[in-house]
Amino acid sequence: MTTALLHTAQELHARTREGRRAVVMTMGALHEGHATLIRGAREIAGPDGEVVVTVFVNPLQFGAGEDLGRYPRTLEADLKIAEQAGADAVFAPSVDEVYPGGDPQVRVTAGPMGERLEGSSRPGHFDGMLTVVAKLLHLTRPDVALYGQKDAQQLALIRRMVRDLNFGIEIVGVPTVREEDGLALSSRNRFLSADERRTALALSRALFAGCDRHAAQEALRARALEVPATQARAEALSAIGESRAAADAHAVAIAAPGGPAAVRAAARQALDEASRYDPPLELDYLALVDPSDFTEIGDDFTGEAVLAVAARVGATRLIDNLPLTFGTLGAAS
Repeated sequence: MTTALLHTAQELHARTREGRRAVVMTMGALHEGHATLIRGAREIAGPDGEVVVTVFVNPLQFGAGEDLGRYPRTLEADLKIAEQAGADAVFAPSVDEVYPGGDPQVRVTAGPMGERLEGSSRPGHFDGMLTVVAKLLHLTRPDVALYGQKDAQQLALIRRMVRDLNFGIEIVGVPTVREEDGLALSSRNRFLSADERRTALALSRALFAGCDRHAAQEALRARALEVPATQARAEALSAIGESRAAADAHAVAIAAPGGPAAVRAAARQALDEASRYDPPLELDYLALVDPSDFTEIGDDFTGEAVLAVAARVGATRLIDNLPLTFGTLGAAS
């Protein structure tokens, strides 16, 4: 397969289409996380469909003092990665192609969800992101578009925009791809020195600590609930060699199951430790939120949630998250 490099919407629209078109939007500097998205798009589009990868560094979603000028531009290498992963075309438009009249006067507004977490730390970021996603969806005219779950708030907002504004496009979220040491793949990882990378591992370590705490809580509750709340519980536990104290597991699990507060505490402990590293981790936020609106969940919450973290290590800002499920016997996703 030879992947076509296109720079204008006219070139893209002139292509003969058979089957479904699946689009993967990127800002370039492609890595294995992007390749995973492209392979997923290839599978969805099938042999008769078409996979288009967009490469566009969107100036609207970079705020004052952010790394627009520093963001890596590696189009030649990106084209090779896209080709190896199964892309039919790479659409790499210029700023003038995407914004022919200059900065757009009419933009998509992210609303209240866009003002939380990442939106609070980066004012205007999500308005710029949604505006360019809307434009690229119109320019590429896909049947389905794939986005990584590492940018969980971005994914939630895109899904909301597509639903609220009747785009008629299927949005697919793809699980986060991690390096062997647990660090979520990101184009910004290349900016980390060896020492900074060691500190950055605290992000994933904190998330997995919260996830493990949640799993332990749910396992305790599941085990306790297997035995009726009677004297038989103590006898049954003793029969399998458990200590008498284990007979109180049911009461402990029901009265103080830990829940979201315990998950947050476990994650924060790892982040607090990293704040004392050299170089230190500078925490932006740690949040356990409802993915429908990215508000913090309460201790009585049931359903799907997202444990999210953002921090700066040196000059590099990183984000990460993990999905969790809270319920009667919910388990980590």
